[in-house]
Amino acid sequence: MGLAEMVAQATAKAQSQLSALLSTLLSSPTHLVAGVALTLGVVLIVAGTFVRTMLPLRWLAAGSDLSMLIFGALAPSISTLLIAGALLPINIFRALEVTRLTRRVTRAQANAGFSGLWLRPYMTSRRLEAGSVLFRKGDDAHHLYLLVSGDLELSDIGKRLETGRIFGEIALFSPSHRRTHTAACISACHVLEIHERTVKQLYFQNPTFGFHLMELLVGRLSADIERNGTKGAPPSRQAED
Repeated sequence: MGLAEMVAQATAKAQSQLSALLSTLLSSPTHLVAGVALTLGVVLIVAGTFVRTMLPLRWLAAGSDLSMLIFGALAPSISTLLIAGALLPINIFRALEVTRLTRRVTRAQANAGFSGLWLRPYMTSRRLEAGSVLFRKGDDAHHLYLLVSGDLELSDIGKRLETGRIFGEIALFSPSHRRTHTAACISACHVLEIHERTVKQLYFQNPTFGFHLMELLVGRLSADIERNGTKGAPPSRQAED
């Protein structure tokens, strides 16, 4: 059998299968709706492969799950119905979670004086007595912090930390992953902390948070350069880590 004959047979078979599928879909309104739902579900899945951020990906996945759920109910296809029914609430929950996070970041950016406070739902509370040490120079860095109240100082450089502001972020992203200063409580302090795993999860899930964190890092490093009085010099010795 020649190549031309093989192509002709394959084309004829595909046309026959397409005709049979169209005939099934048009045989009743239920089958037509099922076919449209299946097509829409596939289109949304394909569209999801082209997006670069988590929020639209989650909503596209939820839309695809809903379409496949309709198809599974009308076709009927029990396996499709069960899979789509299990994935739909998960994708909706994650999409709403990222949406709430985006709104918190937007509010935080609109009010620079309280940047970081929107992270409270993801943070745990710690209370330290006067004279306590939150972390020491050389310690492994595993948390990001927010000072709620009290007087906290980077004792080796004599720098007081502001309340309501994030600190300790630089060490999380440094190659050594170690603290370069000692943070000591001058008075009783109330501190919120968030683990680096959660920080990285939020960073990768939401680009707005990523830009906010980078803005914070650059601002701290720029301030360190100005304090050192040297442009372009490594600012690690004055970083708020």
